[in-house]
Amino acid sequence: MKNDMLTSKRLQLRAVEPGDIDILYRWENDPAIWMVSNTLTPYSRFQIEEYVMNARNDIYTTRQLRLMIVGHKGNIKGKAIGAIDLFDFDPVHLRAGTGIMVREEFRGGGYASEALDVLVSYAFEVLNLRQLYSNIMPHNIASISLFEKFGFERCGIKKDWIRIGDSWQEEWMFQLIRHNV
Repeated sequence: MKNDMLTSKRLQLRAVEPGDIDILYRWENDPAIWMVSNTLTPYSRFQIEEYVMNARNDIYTTRQLRLMIVGHKGNIKGKAIGAIDLFDFDPVHLRAGTGIMVREEFRGGGYASEALDVLVSYAFEVLNLRQLYSNIMPHNIASISLFEKFGFERCGIKKDWIRIGDSWQEEWMFQLIRHNV
């Protein structure tokens, strides 16, 4: 794969590297993110190190791929903007889930849109997937707008899916299908 395949105007999506351990440790241990990442317990630094050092980035083996969103121009050059994932990769049915996390200080700058554009192209053109999906809580208007901008359509509602304290919240499923495969 050409290196520029995962590059946009301002960003590059790249594999996780040992230098990312500290920032991944902070992100994975942020309770504000746990609600949307199905995480209930903190990760140790050792667990994060093990993950990074053993990441093979072979989506056909691990069924997932985490890519760091990194600036490659101007005042964001070299900065970790966030991460974008493919998960539940299914090479038989040609589909995968996707999720994105952009650091709070970079939100609203169009970085999520740029990163998702690169990932969708990679998923369809390189991995030859037929569809991508994303699970989003209804109050996450920014994520809903982002995915709808790329043609993802709401295709389902998972009622009482996420427990927050003593209440239950629904989660919406969005799907992008490439019909010419």
